[in-house]
Amino acid sequence: MTTPIVLCALAGGAAAVVVLAIGYALYIKPNQDRAKAMLAEVEDRKLQLEKDIESRKKLVELEAKEEAYKLRAEIEKENREKRAEIQRFERRLTQKEETLDRRLDNLDKKERAIAQREQDAGKKLEELNSLISEQREELQRIARMTAEEARDTLLRQVERECEREVARRIRETEEHIKDESDRRARDIITLAIQRCAVDQAAETTVSVVPLPGDDMKGRIIGREGRNIRAFETLTGVDLIIDDTPEAVVISGFDPVRREVARQALSNLIVDGRIHPGRIEETVAKAQEEVETAMREAAEMAVFETGVTGLDPEVLKLLGRLKYRTSYGQNVLEHSIEVAHLAGAMAAELEVNVPLAKRAGLLHDLGKAVDFEVEGPHALITMDILRKFREPAEVCHAAGAHHNDIEPHSIEAVLVLAADAISASRPGARRETLETYVKRLQKLETIADSFPGVDKAFAVQAGREIRVMVKPEHVNDDGAAKLARDVAKKIEDEMEYPGQIKVTVIREVRAVEHAK
Repeated sequence: MTTPIVLCALAGGAAAVVVLAIGYALYIKPNQDRAKAMLAEVEDRKLQLEKDIESRKKLVELEAKEEAYKLRAEIEKENREKRAEIQRFERRLTQKEETLDRRLDNLDKKERAIAQREQDAGKKLEELNSLISEQREELQRIARMTAEEARDTLLRQVERECEREVARRIRETEEHIKDESDRRARDIITLAIQRCAVDQAAETTVSVVPLPGDDMKGRIIGREGRNIRAFETLTGVDLIIDDTPEAVVISGFDPVRREVARQALSNLIVDGRIHPGRIEETVAKAQEEVETAMREAAEMAVFETGVTGLDPEVLKLLGRLKYRTSYGQNVLEHSIEVAHLAGAMAAELEVNVPLAKRAGLLHDLGKAVDFEVEGPHALITMDILRKFREPAEVCHAAGAHHNDIEPHSIEAVLVLAADAISASRPGARRETLETYVKRLQKLETIADSFPGVDKAFAVQAGREIRVMVKPEHVNDDGAAKLARDVAKKIEDEMEYPGQIKVTVIREVRAVEHAK
């Protein structure tokens, strides 16, 4: 039994050895070969890397040497250029030094020459001063005047000549400015007048109402005059019934009342029923019609002139000017014309056109109430406009259009000028022959009242007064002063439309007869 077990054990050990041998032959042996091959390959690569590193090292050393050579060459080149530039600078400095040396030499020479000339000039100046002293002494001896007296005389003479020259220049400048301003003003005024065309209606203090027949006069008078008394009481006018055929005259200073009476009487004549009750109804209706006509006239004036934003009470007063006249000129039409003229001139001068138009339209508003309020109508107008909160510039321009207050703005002066143009143009206003003659006589009397006046003549329908003076009593300066004094006295003592030109004429004649 023991032997088989041993045999089995031996057989098992042999098998294990065989397995180990087979495993060594199959796995261990090939791996060792591969390991050796890999080691050999690693050794080869190591040698190859060492060779590559050595070659690279040599290449880098060569490149470093080349770069160092290039840098050395560039540095040497820059050094050469800098040395060349420094040499150029040195040459320039040397040239400048040489130039400066030459200039210094020249300056030394010039200084020596100038010093010599100064010495010579000093000698000549001493000689000249001595000669001047001798001549001054000789002049003083000849003229019998000291140097101070001669200098004072010369200065006075020069001052007189300068004063005459300055006065001449001032006079020429004033004449030129006056001529130019007159020309410009004439151009502006002419253009404004050409652009403005306003109809004028002349009225008087009476109105004539035509009748269909003379028998109507009795009906207007009524039984025991009750109709005419009722009519006059209600309208506040006077009815003049005389021998004038087929006409009745209405007389009254209030133009609005006169217009109401005219319309009422015309309506009564057309209706034919004339008695106190009917008269009262007709007068009331005529008053409403006149109020409506005045309101429409004011609205038309505002529309025509382009003035807006007026207070209703101002419009009402403006409408009342429709039936108001001044020297025969309708005041509303005159106000419209002044507004157009002032606006046209303001446009030419490039100032406030709406302000000029507004002040021009409202400048005579005081004439609608001056029967009720005392004072100049221009100042009344200014107070009315202030009351209704018109702009201060408009109030001032309206109040200054007759110089009752001093105008302080261009627009105020333009309204003043436009008012004068509208009032003084031919045909705008009229006056009776008696008033006209008295005005001319008054003008001549005022001019004759001044000393030195020889004769005075009112010409151009009283628009100009020409004063002839005695040349031995009035000089040129006195003539100018006399013209101002005459104009001032005319302004203070007379009332007239427009303006009056005062011309003082001084004429000197030398007459001799050959025998």
